[in-house]
Amino acid sequence: MDTHKGISVKALLDSGAMGLFMSKKLAERQGFKLERLAKPIKVRNVDRSNNQGGSITHKVEVNLYYRGHIERVRMDMCELGKTDVILGMPWLAAHNPEINWETGKVKITRCPPLCG
Repeated sequence: MDTHKGISVKALLDSGAMGLFMSKKLAERQGFKLERLAKPIKVRNVDRSNNQGGSITHKVEVNLYYRGHIERVRMDMCELGKTDVILGMPWLAAHNPEINWETGKVKITRCPPLCG
């Protein structure tokens, strides 16, 4: 069910991640409408071991809001441990955010045309 109700989550910006990911637990808890993938995607951790949550079998499309920024994104469902959302290299490369590593502040000032 799409209630159009926003939720707040902490997202990890991860230049080592090759996609955008949402925790299976978060998606289930929030009742997001999941779509089955035509073919499962094998998941490997940083140490090259298989992810204990198994392959990615579902995706979800959600609206992503951050300080005036809005866009529609596809996220793959994955076991992420204590993390809710990971925004990996495809997102980082497309947005090229300004990151202040001392304060942890992120500014999205170079959005691609598809962002609303």
